[in-house]
This record gives sequence, C-alpha cells and structure tokens, in this order.
Amino acid sequence: MVQRPASPVQDKNYDLIHALQMSLENIWHLESYIADADARGDEELATWFRKIQENNRKAGEQGKQLLAARLQRENG
Repeated sequence: MVQRPASPVQDKNYDLIHALQMSLENIWHLESYIADADARGDEELATWFRKIQENNRKAGEQGKQLLAARLQRENG
C-alpha cells in the first residue's frame, strides 16, 4: 500500500466528502467512456461502463445522505 502524507485537513468528514466527490466525478467521466464504446459498437463494454456508473450513482446518493445526516447531527 502506498503511504500518503497525512491530510492537512483534520476534519472527520474529509474522507467521506472526498469519496463522494470521486463517485460523482466517475459518473461524469463514464459518460464519455460509454459514448466511445457505443460509437465503436462495443455494447458489452458500454454495458459494463453503465453498470459501474450505476454503482457510482448509488454510492453518491448514499454518501450525500450520510453526509447530510452527519452535518445535521453536528449542527443540532
């Protein structure tokens, strides 16, 4: 495992926010991968990318709900 330097941000929600951001960015990036696969007529690959995209959508929604609940608890 690659050791990264400690985050300068010492917020307990930082990793959650970062993982949420990555999930949402992946949804966006996968759109171009799906379009490329569709343009080449590679339905197998396009379907696989769509499955990954759907998993990222689910993770993104779960992450947003988790973050909202944590922030609400913290702010009373």
